[in-house]
Amino acid sequence: MTDEIAMTSQAWPFQEARALFNEKLHGKVPEKGYVLFETGYGPSGLPHIGTFGEVARTTMVMNAFKTLYPDIPVKLFCVSDDMDGLRKVPDNIPNKELVGQHLGKPLTKIPDPFGCHDSFGHHNNSCLRAFLDKFGFEYEFKSATELYTTGAYDAALLKVLENHEKILDIMLPTLGEERRATYSPFLPISPKTGNVLQVAMTKLDKENGTVSFVDEDGTETTVPVTGGHVKLQWKADWAMRWYALGVDYEMSGKDLTDSVKLSGKICRVLGGNPPQNLTYELFLDEKGEKISKSKGNGLSMEEWLKYAPAESLSLFMFQKPKTAKRLYFDVIPRATDEYLNFLSAYARQSGVDTFNNPVWHIHSGKPPKAETGLSFGILLNLVSVAHTEEPSALWKYISSYAPEATQETCPYLAKLVPFAIAYYNDFVKPTQKYRAPVGVEIDALKDLRAALDSFDKSATAEDIQTQVYEIGKKYFAEDLKGWFKVMYETMLGQSTGPRMGSFIALYGVNESKDLIDAALLGKLA
Repeated sequence: MTDEIAMTSQAWPFQEARALFNEKLHGKVPEKGYVLFETGYGPSGLPHIGTFGEVARTTMVMNAFKTLYPDIPVKLFCVSDDMDGLRKVPDNIPNKELVGQHLGKPLTKIPDPFGCHDSFGHHNNSCLRAFLDKFGFEYEFKSATELYTTGAYDAALLKVLENHEKILDIMLPTLGEERRATYSPFLPISPKTGNVLQVAMTKLDKENGTVSFVDEDGTETTVPVTGGHVKLQWKADWAMRWYALGVDYEMSGKDLTDSVKLSGKICRVLGGNPPQNLTYELFLDEKGEKISKSKGNGLSMEEWLKYAPAESLSLFMFQKPKTAKRLYFDVIPRATDEYLNFLSAYARQSGVDTFNNPVWHIHSGKPPKAETGLSFGILLNLVSVAHTEEPSALWKYISSYAPEATQETCPYLAKLVPFAIAYYNDFVKPTQKYRAPVGVEIDALKDLRAALDSFDKSATAEDIQTQVYEIGKKYFAEDLKGWFKVMYETMLGQSTGPRMGSFIALYGVNESKDLIDAALLGKLA
């Protein structure tokens, strides 16, 4: 039965799911009996942040579809293009000389430079599966090598041969003159060298299902297009995969927009119906330039997860997938705190608001309970003023602020504390610069110091925040933001900072008075 409330959600995964059902499936269950979502992976390198983003976003759409149409089975295939010929030796592997001797061969025919799997392709596939399993994705892994060699693609490959000229009519106008002269959708695998060859076909035998070409030793060679003796050029391969597997939904980056159109045309020539597609924008670095693995700009998966939990990255992926976003270190604290805010709000929401909340999508409809309400930003500032990198020492402040909070009762907070220490050490500490207060700033800080004398340990963050505002209105009526900047720059050594009421309550009233005294005496500057 359709969830009528979820049906009204405007969250983009629900919009995608409804479009898939209505526009691609026309309100019917596919003949194969399930709806197939797919993501592709090029295993010449290790899984990266783009891999995570594509699988996470596709999973969000799939879960939305399952909620809207629970009677329709769904599957997610993660397909590894491990039959591609290796073009160059990656920089980040051992035994480069060993791999270099096998350039041009399918990845699953190249020895594993790490020495632990049957091939380099098998090694990277293992890394991909471990990567996906680590984040709890539900998927079926598919190897292109197995799909080609076991016959799963045979009927589709014969269709490609049958429609060879029509495919050329689609592809040739998009190619340069030199490439047009030799282009064929088929890349034969040399029986003599094992290399994937990009050569012209000398003969097509549609009746017998074979192609002929000049092999690397100069001899004309004939191989069947079935059984793993050839693979396809990637645009034709993409189209053939959609047709052979019956893919219903796949998303891709903006840089592949033209490829989606071409592969869609080829898929239709084969007799298939291309999948519903979402084109997402690419990530930018802090300068607004497109992130490139060859340039090494931007932020890696490992780097993000050194400083924040995976849920914060999932939120970053969820938000505005069709908008180019800057992916660099400064976004990590904000994404983490936004996740915590959405998680806190979820407990107070009902109806369609729960389906619009990003945490519903991040946690497949089952978000955990929010814990203490402490933000990542406040933890960063606590590390800054506590002058300790020991989690146990920080927990003394946390337990004083929230006596019920322990590492056992607040496991998520327990994860955040080491992240905050790591981020502070690498990004906040090197840029901290305190200044001494001047003029009216001194009077305002003295008033804040005096106001804190009236509070004891039972003072709430809201009580303190109210007093902070009152002092701000007294001295900085025309520029209230300037008052907070004064506190951040003189007490924390930063231009931005936390909600001061919450920070003072966490750090402690007496400790905060000492901090103000140090700022007034110029000890921090």
